[in-house]
Amino acid sequence: MSFYTSLTGLQGATKDLAVISNNVANVGSTGFKKSRIEFGDIISTAPTLSPTQLIGSGTAVKNVRQQFSQGATQQSANGLDMAITGEGFFVVKPSLTSSQVSFTRNGSFTVNADRYVVDSTGANLQIYPVDGSGTVVATGIDSARNLQLPLTSGSPKGTEAVTLALNLPAADDVLPSRPIYDANNPYVFDRFDNKTYNQSSTTTIYDSLGSPVTMTNYYVKTQATPTPQWTVHTFVGDTEIMPTGQTDPLVLNFDTSGSLTSPTTAITYEQFTPSSAGPQIISQDFGNDTTQRAGVFQILSGSQDGYPVGQLEGVTVDAKGVVSASFTNGTTQALGKVMMAAFSNPSGLKQTGNAHWTVTGLSGNPRLGEAGAGDFGSIQAGALERANVDLTEELVDLIVAQRNFQANAKAIETANTLSQTIINIR
Repeated sequence: MSFYTSLTGLQGATKDLAVISNNVANVGSTGFKKSRIEFGDIISTAPTLSPTQLIGSGTAVKNVRQQFSQGATQQSANGLDMAITGEGFFVVKPSLTSSQVSFTRNGSFTVNADRYVVDSTGANLQIYPVDGSGTVVATGIDSARNLQLPLTSGSPKGTEAVTLALNLPAADDVLPSRPIYDANNPYVFDRFDNKTYNQSSTTTIYDSLGSPVTMTNYYVKTQATPTPQWTVHTFVGDTEIMPTGQTDPLVLNFDTSGSLTSPTTAITYEQFTPSSAGPQIISQDFGNDTTQRAGVFQILSGSQDGYPVGQLEGVTVDAKGVVSASFTNGTTQALGKVMMAAFSNPSGLKQTGNAHWTVTGLSGNPRLGEAGAGDFGSIQAGALERANVDLTEELVDLIVAQRNFQANAKAIETANTLSQTIINIR
């Protein structure tokens, strides 16, 4: 009987060595969770047997239980790498059309040839759809979609507002103020003749198709006293545009100290067609910082609110899992929010390899949610969760398992010696 009792000890020690060896072998596996073997003693009994006469029959493996403690976080240079601080899991699908999902703590994500974000096995990261502010608009597994990075920012925006602040030199000469196309007058403004204007500035604006168009302002000093005045001829491409309801160009009026007195608000111009795009209306605001003072002509600031189609420049993930793309035109776009899952009994999940798990009856169904809520945890971008294996602890356990194996082998050797002694009795 002792042979079989010690045999269960050998088998248990062998399995213990296998579990520890697997932990040690995966010390460098991202998102790996170590396992712990649990034993139970075997008792053979009968209703008539006295409890004081029971002798154990060995040991048996009851569970190989996974340990889902937090692993150490390691910084990464890849912005799509993600580490979960908490109990949540990433949700991934093995293919674009698959209805099957699996769960992982391995946040090593990259972009494939079709611009889908995938993990190291090629499984697609699942996200919730969001609105422009990053708020989730639909939840549940049926609302999940594969995260794909766009190449462009979508629709361009035609310029609607231009803002300028500049200093016009007080020492500039006054040029005759005449109707623009008065052939009977020797002075006629001509944008191709720099003697007919004092200064000029250019601003790149955009039509509704995102094509750049040059807007040029020509500044003509028309009065010095009692208060300075400057006429501003505004051209978009080769077309001069006028303020709404006017037939003459915009006039800037200054006080004796050189501060702008009018216009003090944005001036809207008549509708124009800058290119093959549709009609467009813009406003121009010289603000309160435009002056006419001593010194050189200087553009103090300038901006416009249009932009072309932008090319993808970068991707970021915040602590709540919102994935945002930035583009070369200065715009950003929320692409989605990383879907998270949590389980009542994560130890009941079935391992499928590569730090992936699937649902079983022991784990229960997943609870789906978002990072930063409940026990789902938060996301740290540009980082990876290392295996939660303590190498020192595993090596000590390895020694203990080895000693257990040796002790059981010794018990079998002793039982064999006793049997041989009995056999040799004559």
